Amino acid sequence: MTDITYVLVHGSWMGKFCWSEVIPRLEDKGYTVISLDLPAHGDDPTPPESVSLEGYRDSVVAAIGARHNIILVGHSMSGMVISAVAEAIPEQIEALVYLCAYLPRNGESLYQLALEDNETEMMSHWR
Repeated sequence: MTDITYVLVHGSWMGKFCWSEVIPRLEDKGYTVISLDLPAHGDDPTPPESVSLEGYRDSVVAAIGARHNIILVGHSMSGMVISAVAEAIPEQIEALVYLCAYLPRNGESLYQLALEDNETEMMSHWR
């Protein structure tokens, strides 16, 4: 058994369900795995109009609790989330993994990063 915990954070149009095939593979290797529905995603009842990066960050920090040796994995928009979590609790984080994720520069918004993406049609789905 290892003392590493993987925390898997889904992207914008997802929920924790997106990790359903990954979780058992990590657990089979002896890792503890946490995944959660971010506020207003999946089964989380938070109203969409009250969502914020701070709320996302706080929900991940709460899921981590007092654990240490955390490997945070963020997909897509959650690159922003895992960056915020790492800034909030740096002593608990072992590594950050950006899985096809946005990697923000200091002070940069997701919208600013998305505007740089000229290869996809993502901005046509932005609200």
